Amino acid sequence: MTTGDPLVLGVDQGTSATKAILVDVAGEPVARASAPLAQRHPGPGLVEQDGEELWRSVLDAVSACLSGVPPGRVAAVGLSVQRESLILWDGASGTPLSPLVSWQDRRGADLCARLSASGAAPMVRRISGLPLDPMFSAARAAWLLGHHGTRDGCRLGTVDSWVLSRLGAGHVIEVGSASRTQLLDVRARRWSPELLELFGVPEETLPRVVPSAAPQAHADAAALHPSLAGVPVGAVMGDSHAALFAHAAGRPGRVKVTYGTGSSVMGLAGPDAGGDEGLCLTIGWQDGEPAYALEGNVLAAGATLTWLAGVLGTEPEELARLAARGRRGAVQLVPAFGGLGAPWWDDRAVAVMAGFGLDSRREDLARAAVDSIALQVGDVVAALERAAGPVDELLADGGPTANADLMQWQADVMGRVVRVARRPELSALGAAHLAGITYGVWSRRELSGLPRHGRCYTPGLPVCERRRALAEWHSAVARARHRTSRSGGAEAEASDRGS
Repeated sequence: MTTGDPLVLGVDQGTSATKAILVDVAGEPVARASAPLAQRHPGPGLVEQDGEELWRSVLDAVSACLSGVPPGRVAAVGLSVQRESLILWDGASGTPLSPLVSWQDRRGADLCARLSASGAAPMVRRISGLPLDPMFSAARAAWLLGHHGTRDGCRLGTVDSWVLSRLGAGHVIEVGSASRTQLLDVRARRWSPELLELFGVPEETLPRVVPSAAPQAHADAAALHPSLAGVPVGAVMGDSHAALFAHAAGRPGRVKVTYGTGSSVMGLAGPDAGGDEGLCLTIGWQDGEPAYALEGNVLAAGATLTWLAGVLGTEPEELARLAARGRRGAVQLVPAFGGLGAPWWDDRAVAVMAGFGLDSRREDLARAAVDSIALQVGDVVAALERAAGPVDELLADGGPTANADLMQWQADVMGRVVRVARRPELSALGAAHLAGITYGVWSRRELSGLPRHGRCYTPGLPVCERRRALAEWHSAVARARHRTSRSGGAEAEASDRGS
C-alpha cells in the first residue's frame, strides 16, 4: 500500500458474512476483513436474520479492514448486498419492526400459489421480468406488512435500503436491487401500480428508486467508521451484479457464475430478452443507461454442503475432501430444500436422494452434494443458450471455486471452458470498481486492462459419459418434481453443444 495514494473501500454484505476490502489505484485489493452473520430458522421454510446484527457485521468488517489506515486515504465507498431479503423499520426512529426475512425464506409460497392459480403469473413476468416465485421480495413484503406493518411511518426495504438509511441517505433503493423485488416495472424502472395492487403493497412504504452510481448525495460513510467522515458512497449494487461488473463479462458467449449459498448465472442482454426459458430479466447496474442482464438462480449450492456437513457431523471443507474419494454418479442428490429455482421455478419440488443403497458411503453422499452444484449450474447455462445464443466459457467466482474438483466437473458436465477469478471477493471488488470510476480514482479503460482470471479448466469428459451423467441427473430432477421429465433430452443436447 503506497503512502498517500487514494483507496476505495468495497463492502459486500452477504448472507453468511460481511466482507470488506481496500482497493488501491491499480484496482487491486490490498487489505481485507470479514465478520460473520448468523441465520435463524424459526420454522419449516422460514429463514430470518437480525437487522441490527447485520448492521454490526458491516461495522465490524469495515473497522477491521481500515485498521491502521489514516483518515483521508479512502476516496469512495462501494457497497454490494444480498438481494431480495426484506426488512421493515420505523421511519422516524430507525428501529427495526421485523426481522430481516431472507431471500431463502419460503413464507410467501402460499400467496404465490394463489396468485398463480388466479392467472396472474404471465402479467407478473411481463412487467417485472421475473417468474412468480417466493424467492423474490413481493410476497414477503405482503407478509411483513400484514404481520408487522400496522404502525404509521413504517419503511419497507431491501438490505441496501436498510444500510443506506443508516448512512443518512433517506429511504432509497438501488435500481438493480429494486428489479429483484418483483414490484418494479423492469423496463420503465419505476414501481408498477399493477404489481403493487396485486401484492397489496402501498407505494408510500417503499424506497425511492435511484441509480447504482452515486446512489444518494446525502449518504456519508462516517457512520461506518470515524475516518470515513465526508467520504461518499459512490456505488451500490446487488452482489451478483457487482460480480458480473468485476468480471467485465460484456463479450457475447461469456457468462459468469457466482457460487455462494445459492448460485447466480448471469450474462448481459437487452431489455427485451427473456422468453419462457425460466430466466430472469434484471437490471445489472445503472451509471448512465441501464445495463440489463439475464439471470438464472440456483437456490441451494453452498447451502447444500453446509446442510450435509451438519448431518454428517463434519465441516464443509472436510466434505469436499470426502467427495474426492466418492464414486461419481453412485448417488444423485437434488437439493430442492425450498423448491427448485432456474430453469424450473418449481416451488412444489422436494429434495431427493436417488441411488442410495446399503453400499453407499459418506464419500458417495459428499460426492453427490458437490456434483449437484455443477449440475444445477449446467441446467441454467443450457437455458441461457436457448434464450440468448451459444455460451463459450464460464467466468466463475465465489468460495467454492477453490475446489478444483468441482471446477473441473463443471467444465466436464457442460463441455465448456471455466475460468476462475483471481480474487475471491469479486462482489466487493465490483462495487469498489464502480465507486472508483464514479469519483475519478480510475477510468473504465484503466480497469479493463486488469488481469481478472487465473486458473482455467477445460472439459475432458467423453460425450457419452457426459450424456449419461446428465440423463441420470435429469431423472433425479424429475423425481424431485413428481413428474416424468420430457425435456431432459433437449437439455442434454444443449449442454453437449460444442463438444
